[in-house]
Amino acid sequence: MSDIEIAQQATMQEVTGLAGERLGIASEHLDPYGRYKAKVSLDVLDELADRPDGKLILVTAISPTPAGEGKTTTTIGLSDALNRIGKQSLVCVREPSMGPCFGVKGGAAGGGYAQVVPMEDINLHFTGDLHAIAAAHNLLAAMIDNHIHHGNDLQLDARRIAWQRVLDMNDRALRDIVVGMGGTANGYLREDRFDIVVASEVMAIFCLSNSLQELKTRLGEILIGYSTDGTPRYARELQAHGAMAALLKEAIKPNLVQTLENNPAFVHGGPFANIAHGCNSVVSTKMALKLSDYVVTEAGFGADLGAEKFINIKCRKAGIKPDMAVVVATVKALKYHGGLGLKELGKENLDALKAGLRNLQRHLNNLQQEFGLRCVVAINHFVNDTDAEIALIQSAVKDMGAEAILARHWANGGAGAEELAQRVVAMLEQDAEACEFLYADELPLWDKISSVAKRLYGAGQVVADKKVMDKISMLNEQHGDIPVCMAKTPYSFSSDANLRGVADGHTLTVRDVRLSHGAGFLVVLCGDVMTMPGLPKRPAAERIDIDDQGQITGLF
Repeated sequence: MSDIEIAQQATMQEVTGLAGERLGIASEHLDPYGRYKAKVSLDVLDELADRPDGKLILVTAISPTPAGEGKTTTTIGLSDALNRIGKQSLVCVREPSMGPCFGVKGGAAGGGYAQVVPMEDINLHFTGDLHAIAAAHNLLAAMIDNHIHHGNDLQLDARRIAWQRVLDMNDRALRDIVVGMGGTANGYLREDRFDIVVASEVMAIFCLSNSLQELKTRLGEILIGYSTDGTPRYARELQAHGAMAALLKEAIKPNLVQTLENNPAFVHGGPFANIAHGCNSVVSTKMALKLSDYVVTEAGFGADLGAEKFINIKCRKAGIKPDMAVVVATVKALKYHGGLGLKELGKENLDALKAGLRNLQRHLNNLQQEFGLRCVVAINHFVNDTDAEIALIQSAVKDMGAEAILARHWANGGAGAEELAQRVVAMLEQDAEACEFLYADELPLWDKISSVAKRLYGAGQVVADKKVMDKISMLNEQHGDIPVCMAKTPYSFSSDANLRGVADGHTLTVRDVRLSHGAGFLVVLCGDVMTMPGLPKRPAAERIDIDDQGQITGLF
């Protein structure tokens, strides 16, 4: 059966009962969106402030490939497995963007028998969070052009507007546009562009804010552009942040849904992991830590992007740290990193697998040595995997100082990941040193960039032209204490997507930097980074339909 057929056969528990019976959340703290999804009031965080936090488990992965790794599926399967063995676990994952759902990537609700439901709702509109973020973002864009049209008291330089527009859809025609056409009544003619909503700084701010008040303050700190004399201008100078926060007052509440096995799940926030920090919201993670003994969460793409930003950005700003990491790998993906083509991945090839294991080793070394994080490897099982291939991975991972456990959660749900869950619990019952940040706040921005590139990516050198270096130097004087958010291809440790495996000794070129002042980090652009995807020749949207009874088909 397809993922959607499995999801549609699920017997779900009504969300009010789920919240009360499993999490102890009173009905007055719930805003139901139908019978199976609800917003949870932030007041719950205040009421549980004195309760100790549960254990935080970060699920990450090797560098992603077209063969797939199943990070979200593993996150959900592990949480189900923890509940099956008698532990109180809550899963926290990101909200999907609709653009990829209609393109090629798919949704973000898991797969097989490890999914969060209602799957169709989660992948299409859900509770409207992404629409609210788009509205808040585009309100600021409209107010910028309106300000220029009505006298421009801030003397904004139309050539240096830093705030673009967003849309939650893959639409390559909007990557570069011209606004203000049609005469003086329509404003001033200038170049503009659209990004996808999950690349918006509003999304990053939304996910890093601990409260509605902090959200409003951060929105006011958004850099909108520069005046003609070079003075930076911010959203608060347009008095835009109050209205923007008003549009987000419901969205900031975590979304409660459930897994196929009727275990609670938070699905909230979803910034891109290549242009932003790629993690679900701080408020949902913190709420989950108060409500359960084990919280299983994921970070976008491979550990070089998602896990690095989860620790260095999200954890730094939220005051939390993961207690351990689960690194997801598949036999197919490792063979792809070993040099095989997609059509060759279904056949046993121990030589290619051995070569591809270097990618897993780099990620494990980074997590264990650079961050001081305990790790276990989850081998996400596919039907073509052979016993010899599984044995090779387990032997190699043992030599890397970790353990690799075969998990069959896609086919068997939580039951297929019980061994993984048992190992996770056993590791967490042992004392360990706290996870460490890769760099200190006071380290200069260029040194932070170099630390990530050399220590995690294996770069031989990091370079930038004089214009970029001058920009970094200027920003370091004003904002030197902020973390860096590396923006590069997720498919390689380098900035070249074609360099699979580990890409030792490569040169990382920083082509530009952008200050996300409200989010509180510096985006470091390395190579080409797509912020508005396009649809493929045969988009997934062609297969999606709805029947006369309102049943959706073709959605994965």
